[in-house]
This record gives sequence, structure tokens and C-alpha cells, in this order.
Amino acid sequence: MADIDATGAPPVRPRTIYIRRHSIVTRLTHWLNVLCLSLLLMSGMQIFNAHPSLYWGQYGGDGDPSWLAISATDGDTQPYGNFRVGSLTIPTTGLLGASKEDGQWAERAFPAWATIPSYQDLAAGRRWHFFFAWLFVFNGLIYLLYGFIAGHFRRDLAPTGAEISPHNIWHEIIEHARLRFPKGEKAKRYNALQKLTYLIVIFILLPLMLATGLTMSPGIDAGYPFLLDFFGGRQTARGIHFITAWTIVLFVLVHVAMVILSGLWNNMRSMVTGRYAIRTEGEDA
Repeated sequence: MADIDATGAPPVRPRTIYIRRHSIVTRLTHWLNVLCLSLLLMSGMQIFNAHPSLYWGQYGGDGDPSWLAISATDGDTQPYGNFRVGSLTIPTTGLLGASKEDGQWAERAFPAWATIPSYQDLAAGRRWHFFFAWLFVFNGLIYLLYGFIAGHFRRDLAPTGAEISPHNIWHEIIEHARLRFPKGEKAKRYNALQKLTYLIVIFILLPLMLATGLTMSPGIDAGYPFLLDFFGGRQTARGIHFITAWTIVLFVLVHVAMVILSGLWNNMRSMVTGRYAIRTEGEDA
């Protein structure tokens, strides 16, 4: 005899259904973004190593005060690495400023294992960076075009007034902090925090990173000199580019952590095959 509850009715049992969560365009552009961002970060660190200091304004050099620097100081037996922001200096020996390469200490802002190429070569780093930067731009344009034509932004990413209310935002922050993720019907769509975060990254951080990257190019400045005025100088653009890039890295790290904590296999399957499993209440199939 089937189990029954206190009312005499059969119990409602959870069952698994599969929905189509990501289109093939979203999936392909997502994985190409993973490749581009990884190589952009590594080649960008190679470029930064050529002059590991950041300034505000039109000019920057050894005689101007920097607001951020990664450097090394000589010691009796080895160099010591330092990471400085403003007046705060943090020792980073072994990771930033001074690290080992083939068993020997080397004075480099970012270590060899984190850069492309691994050896110090500014010209090669720039070639890697420019190639994947333009591939990233074209891939992003395809995603944007698809998003507007297919209604992806309006349907999946545009938050409602109720979703962005202070009460709801605070509630979702608390739920995320407690690692309580949406279930059932709520899992079929992005929550308000996800929507706002994706919109900020797509329409603010990435365009800002692109614009500041272009501003650092003398060739682009010759044709569009207003960029230098808009950002307050090439050195300011370089600083903003650095900040936006590492903000995106932080976003990716949080994104990966949430993917793992909310169900690694299910999330990976949805971004590879498009199928996402949801546990819902209903009769057994």
C-alpha cells in the first residue's frame, strides 16, 4: 500500500525536471570568454611587469608619486617583495615583487608562472594581450547582439521593481551568506543579486575596461584625443584599467565559488549542454 499522510492523501514527493537554461550562443560565448579573460589576465600581468607602478594624471615615472607599486628590496641573501597601496605596504615575498624561478630568486612584480610568456618580454605580452582583447570584443558583440534580438536581457536579466527593493536585496544577501540557494520554481530564473551583478559587469565594468585599454594606445589617442581628456590622462586610464580588470577577477572568483557551492555538476551541465536539473514538488513520474 502506498504511504499516506495525516489527511489520508498520498504524500507529495519531490521530482527532478530538466529545463533549457542556456542557449547555445550563451554557452559558446561564455566558454570563449573564459579563454579570453584568462589569457588577457596573464598577458596583462606581463605588460604590468614592465613598469609595476600606477599613477594618476597625464604622466608617470620614477619622479612622480605612485598610488600603487609592486617592488623588491635587496636583502643579505635574497630580495624581498612588497605590495604598496598609498602608505600601506604589505610584504609579499615569494608571490609579488620577488619570487623564485628555476630555484633562483627573481625580482618581478608578478611571478613567471602567472604571466604569458613566462619570461619577461613586453612585446610578446602586448601581442598576446591585443589579440585576445579583440577576440574578446568581437565575442562580446555577438553576445550583445543575440541578447537584444532574442530578448535575453529583457527576459532573463532585467530585474523587476520588487526584486530590487531594499528589503528583497537584503534578504538575498542574507540567504547567500547562509549558502541557501533558490529551489524549485525560483531556481528557474536568476535572482536579483545575479541580475544586478551581471548587468554591472556587462554594461559598466567591461565597457570601462575596453575604453581605458584603448585610451592607453597612442594610435587610438591620435584619432580620438578626447579619450585622454575624458579619463584625465593615460596614467589615470591605466589605473582604472587595472582596477576594473581585478574587479572582474574578483567577480569571476565569487562566481566560481557560487557555482561550486550551489551544485557544481548541475551548473556545469547547464553551461555545456544547456540542461539544468530542478527538484520540484509533484507526483512521481
